[in-house]
Amino acid sequence: MIKKTFKWLGALLLLALLGGGAFIAHEWYGDKPVRFKSYVDRTMVKMAFDSPETLTSLGFLESIGIKGHNANLDDASLAKDNELYDMLPQIRQGVAQYADEDLDKSDRMSKEIALYLLDYAAVATQFRFHSYPVNQLFGIQNGFPSFMDAQHQVNTVEDAKNYISRLSQVKRQFSQSLEGLKLREEKGIIPPRFVIDRVLDEMQTFVAQPIDQNILYVSLQDKMIKAEQTAQTNNKSVFSAQEQAQILSQVSTQMQASVHPAYQLFIDYFTSLKAKSTTDDGFWKLPDGDKAYASLLKFFTTTEYTADFIHQTGLTEVARIQGEILTILASEGFDISQGFTPAIDTLKAQPQFYYPDTDEGRAQILADYQTILDEVSAGLNDAFNVRPKAGMKVRRIPEFKEKTAPGAYYQQPAIDGSRPGLFFANLYDIKATPKYSMRTLAYHEGIPGHHFQIAIGMEAEGLPLFRKMSPFTAYTEGWALYAEQVAWELGFQKDPYDNIGRLQAELFRAVRLVVDTGIHHKRWTREQAINYMLANTGMAESDVTSEIERYIVMPGQATSYKVGMMKILEIRAAAKQRLGEQFSLSEFHDVVLTNGAVPLDILARIVDDYVTEKLNNPAK
Repeated sequence: MIKKTFKWLGALLLLALLGGGAFIAHEWYGDKPVRFKSYVDRTMVKMAFDSPETLTSLGFLESIGIKGHNANLDDASLAKDNELYDMLPQIRQGVAQYADEDLDKSDRMSKEIALYLLDYAAVATQFRFHSYPVNQLFGIQNGFPSFMDAQHQVNTVEDAKNYISRLSQVKRQFSQSLEGLKLREEKGIIPPRFVIDRVLDEMQTFVAQPIDQNILYVSLQDKMIKAEQTAQTNNKSVFSAQEQAQILSQVSTQMQASVHPAYQLFIDYFTSLKAKSTTDDGFWKLPDGDKAYASLLKFFTTTEYTADFIHQTGLTEVARIQGEILTILASEGFDISQGFTPAIDTLKAQPQFYYPDTDEGRAQILADYQTILDEVSAGLNDAFNVRPKAGMKVRRIPEFKEKTAPGAYYQQPAIDGSRPGLFFANLYDIKATPKYSMRTLAYHEGIPGHHFQIAIGMEAEGLPLFRKMSPFTAYTEGWALYAEQVAWELGFQKDPYDNIGRLQAELFRAVRLVVDTGIHHKRWTREQAINYMLANTGMAESDVTSEIERYIVMPGQATSYKVGMMKILEIRAAAKQRLGEQFSLSEFHDVVLTNGAVPLDILARIVDDYVTEKLNNPAK
């Protein structure tokens, strides 16, 4: 019954995607749909409909009253994972069956990008288990509570029952995830000891908390209260006090029957695994770890850059950016004679750059972030013609995971507009983000950074679904880092200290090139990497530690930011040189953003084609 329902829902979605027509059945079931976009979209749709959590995250079915998927969690078994990998050759064959000469320009690019991804996946399949899927930064153990809190909407009793249904499936899903962890153990892919210590501490804290204080309980309680308050403004009721009490009682039952036992499975497993762990932190220690790391660098940078080249580039950029920061500090009267670190330490010690370490101080930080975002949003009209329709809100990272979370992150809006883009700020260490760093962080995660790039890509008309969500980190993170510089160029960081905040953020990404390759290629220890980053960034030790630990469990990802930014600036400079006075910053940004995330060499070609067309048709 469920499979039949999913097929019907898939056909309904495809109907909406294609705009109707008599050939719908062929486009959904045929070996070769008439439209290339139909083929790749239906492939994505079928994969999405196989993942109820993805459907919830995308948020398009709720707008037409379909919510059944919200009662289920994904199948996390190895068998299900194998199904996906077994499908890849078939999908590639389906993409390749469309001849280039039969496709328009947009579809040819979509085909090229699809083949790029599929060919990379085919080569990288040998390294599919080279990962630590449960770690201090992400994984089912903290991803599930975050998912339920941020993405499972509760506006009706049905929504609340679906929430409880998902709680009842947690033990099943954790048991399935354990299969993959044990297989990695057999292959000798075991997380470093500190990772095991971190996740054990996180999970033990989670289960020790009283149920009525747990995020899974409190989140649903808050959502029901807000839904009832909203309903009462229209003289209606969706959750009576009695219904709320009954639902929360069921939450308590499932927490004891499913959720806590699931976490105990992981606690028992990682407790036993700890004896096999070591303090070696780099991928070099794993079987074929050097090859796996080279593969990850290629994926995350979409370049052929070697680890040695990236490392040296990082060292060069660190020296350049530190020099610029010292110049500003000297102009503001700081003593720079002792070098970078003492000068930055003096800057950091100034109390005027920090909020009170209180609940009121943290509330003010969130309010000021929103003010910064509203201000920059209102002042970008000359630099961007295309703006996202989705709104942008600021939230605090959930307290249960903020100790090991990054300084901030962005969560994309729902496709149907029912959920805005969210900028999550880490307020655990009040001194980790001084006031002069806040603008840059808001520009990166929010406007005109991730929110512009991701929301505009999602809203772009005519692009296949996979291009709206392509996982090209060098493009997405490169854009966000580039956006920090654009905001400065447009005058949003006139205060010299705000500019230091911007340069420190760029320095941070340059240091990442050094430490990521240092850990995974040059065999640096965790402590070596922490000491290098502390000495060269001026960041708080709590942030440095969590960042280094992030690079250890996400090899290569940290190199994408600076590589992507440098490439986008290079592409912009080339366009500016060719166009001269005809160069338009807003048009350049539109070209970069409206094609979705792409590999960097393809982005260069997109911009080059735009420049050529503009030179040939200057009136356009």
